Amino acid sequence: MLAFIFTSFWIWVEWEKVNNPQVQEMVAQQKEAQARATAEDVPSVARANVAPGADMPAMVAEAQKAQRIHVKTDVLDVELDVTGGDLRHAELIQYPISLDTPDEKIVLMKDTRPGIFYAQSGLLSQQSAPTHKAVYQAAQTDYTMAAGQNELRVPMVWRDGDVEVVKTYVFKRDSYVVDIEYQVNNMSASDWSGATYGQLVRTEPSSEGNAFIYTFTGGVLSTPAEPYEKLDFDDLKEQKLSRDAEGGWIAMIQHYFLGAFLPNQQEVNNYYTKFVDNQYYLGYVAPMQTVKAGEVGTLSTQMFIGPKEQKRLEVAAPNLELTVDYGIFHVFAAPLFWLLEVIHDMVGNWGWAIIFLTILIKLAFYPLSDKGYRSMANMRKLAPRLQQLKESYGDDKAAMSQKMMQMYKEEKINPLGGCLPILIQMPIFIALYWVLLESVEMRQAPFMLWIHDLSVMDPYFVLPILMGVTMYIQQALNPPPMDPMQAKVMKFLPFIFTVFFVFFPAGLVLYWVVNNTLSMAQQYYVLRKVEKGEIK
Repeated sequence: MLAFIFTSFWIWVEWEKVNNPQVQEMVAQQKEAQARATAEDVPSVARANVAPGADMPAMVAEAQKAQRIHVKTDVLDVELDVTGGDLRHAELIQYPISLDTPDEKIVLMKDTRPGIFYAQSGLLSQQSAPTHKAVYQAAQTDYTMAAGQNELRVPMVWRDGDVEVVKTYVFKRDSYVVDIEYQVNNMSASDWSGATYGQLVRTEPSSEGNAFIYTFTGGVLSTPAEPYEKLDFDDLKEQKLSRDAEGGWIAMIQHYFLGAFLPNQQEVNNYYTKFVDNQYYLGYVAPMQTVKAGEVGTLSTQMFIGPKEQKRLEVAAPNLELTVDYGIFHVFAAPLFWLLEVIHDMVGNWGWAIIFLTILIKLAFYPLSDKGYRSMANMRKLAPRLQQLKESYGDDKAAMSQKMMQMYKEEKINPLGGCLPILIQMPIFIALYWVLLESVEMRQAPFMLWIHDLSVMDPYFVLPILMGVTMYIQQALNPPPMDPMQAKVMKFLPFIFTVFFVFFPAGLVLYWVVNNTLSMAQQYYVLRKVEKGEIK
């Protein structure tokens, strides 16, 4: 039964890989001048004068030569470019690449190949305004958040005639939300109008990671009408999206981490995509704001640069926690993660939290499982009589099927009774699979003994072997297949799935081992009771 469930799930996962939701063709509505700018209206990146596929486009090389501002907080280590005030590099201080290399941190954003990913932002106006091509002046090039300091402000100044703009990045302690403020000093004799915009720039990442595990990497657009809309790289390449929505946000996500622009949730923003020079752009333009002559006004936006920690995402922006992508099983997965987190808060170890959660789920489904195992035990009792039918009727399959159905009716046995209760539980078990796969909280989380990281494969293959053993024992407790060829195939399945599970994260395999062990114990108990005639 486990083999059937797992195979069905595996087929579904493969189908998901090639059938991500497609962004539908949208007709762009009329926009309010620059405030409703389309992708073509946003200042585009200058095309590199190099052949396609070059390792280092000219625009990137030039950016590297520009002045950089280094900023370090307790959770982020970033570089800002005075050209555009772009955020060109971001390391996550609390997230090492590997436990073996604790000093090498996850680089979420960078402007060098392979894997370009950075953020541009600026102001759009029919008058003078600093876009992401403008050059700012910086008073200093190095900022560090001191002990006890809760906020770090990094200002850059741009001036053109009678308009001065101070672009300030605001970093807060223990926060991955970064504020971007534009103080506009309009010293001219006429009103100034402009709008903030931001765009995430990314190249398609190389196919790295575990080939047996699929997680989505690409763009996401959130609006009130559609809170979580995935835009894969084919979508971003083939379609130019332009959409107005009140609130919302845009993000580029990957396994465990994301970068996002979070514009004002009370304003109607225009969201757009474009594809230029083999780079994908996902951006927004806010509504126009006016600064009267001789006055100072402030425009602002926010970014999120960091891990998909659900507690942080929930408070950063509405629906941002959906970037922890549980797919169609979100309705089951979200409460499962909540329960897992509650257990973790009590036991202080994610491995034990997985074990106790699996036990609770098995207890919740105990009545259903009990019915299924009783049916399978009764089928096992009939196995000798079924074998006699097969020998008596030989190749007369119609007659044999008729006799089998008559026997099931006489014994009051439903041949599908062992499958249906287990199939009903499938959404819960698959949802738990995605919870364990998607939760950054599990990344580099130790369990015990040799398991130092639940998010990577078991280094000594102990858990996969245990999983295979429990699967083999479960098969021995099941009714033997009537077909000899099917029986031979079933004998090999535990070995095949053991090989698969070798490459799975230890946390996932731990869940399967515990689930199999509990199922095996319950099935053995029911089987003995049925054989003794104590239950039917």
